[in-house]
Amino acid sequence: MTTIFDRRSIALMLGAAMLGMAGAAAAADYPAPVPLAQGSQADTKAFKPTAKITIAYMPPATEFNYYIAIGEGIKARAAKAGVDTFMLAPQSGADINGQMGMIQDAITRKVDAIILSTHDEAAAAPLVKLAVDKGIAVIVVNSDIAAFPTPVHAVVGYSQRKGTHLIGDYLLKKLAGKPATVAVIEGQPGYHSTERVGGFLDAVKGTPGITVKASIPGGWNVEGGNTAAMDLLQANPDVDVVFAANDYMIMGAALAAKSLGRSGLTLLGNDGDTAALEEIQAGTVTATVNTTPFVMGEIAFDVTLDVLNGKFPGGFVETPENIVDKDTVLPVLQAADRLYPKPSRSY
Repeated sequence: MTTIFDRRSIALMLGAAMLGMAGAAAAADYPAPVPLAQGSQADTKAFKPTAKITIAYMPPATEFNYYIAIGEGIKARAAKAGVDTFMLAPQSGADINGQMGMIQDAITRKVDAIILSTHDEAAAAPLVKLAVDKGIAVIVVNSDIAAFPTPVHAVVGYSQRKGTHLIGDYLLKKLAGKPATVAVIEGQPGYHSTERVGGFLDAVKGTPGITVKASIPGGWNVEGGNTAAMDLLQANPDVDVVFAANDYMIMGAALAAKSLGRSGLTLLGNDGDTAALEEIQAGTVTATVNTTPFVMGEIAFDVTLDVLNGKFPGGFVETPENIVDKDTVLPVLQAADRLYPKPSRSY
């Protein structure tokens, strides 16, 4: 069986090149796609160039600025290409039924393509199959899922397990052999949470002096991260490191730490959300995996256009990621045109 995951060297070279420019360059070229798992690839040869294209961008929720940042990358590219795009998403990431209804609406509107990110791949699969059967291109974004439950035309995103493995490696380097007690805040159950938590745990497991004390869900949002961290820190006063599977939850953990008077904690996130980047600059959060969502949106658009023009061979396209901490965050914040929302002030 052919899978998409033997591609680390390509990703590292791409990431180094793009991130060395602080994300300032547009994603004009993307790395060679890697084949999806057998049976997961929809036919990309069925598409022919069309005169007028309409693309629906369908993230899981509008409550997450991260997905809006991806959408801004899509919009920027679409404006240059003269392509119509619109976004459909429920307000809450927990509103799975709402997103399913919106996917049905996009199919009814006979869009040319759907750029989709969902918190429930199993629920979305029947509608994705319907869209593909009706000749709509479906590109999954912000994922590296090896085998979507039904064939799709492309997958675009960063390597989630690799990214959080990087921040686990960062922690070990920062500790320099010192012991630490770690708590983990998971997202909602599903592929994304499993991969992100798994990558971090893979990095730290077996390291002498590192104890993972507890792991509980935080619902992907600030409120959930705050509640989870309050519970974790009060039940485990010896915890000195908190890793959360996204930036919203680690920002919630930072609020909990402040409320409890817990200074000196190492707080690690994942995403590269603008607010988290500013908290890193302020010293409230320690570090995050910057997964460059604006660039991801640009690449997702380019891939979608290539699918519709019959130029995409199929497969997974990996987008860049790197670790950002207090020493490296300033250039990222200064490239404000590549962020959404914009930073609260000029840096």
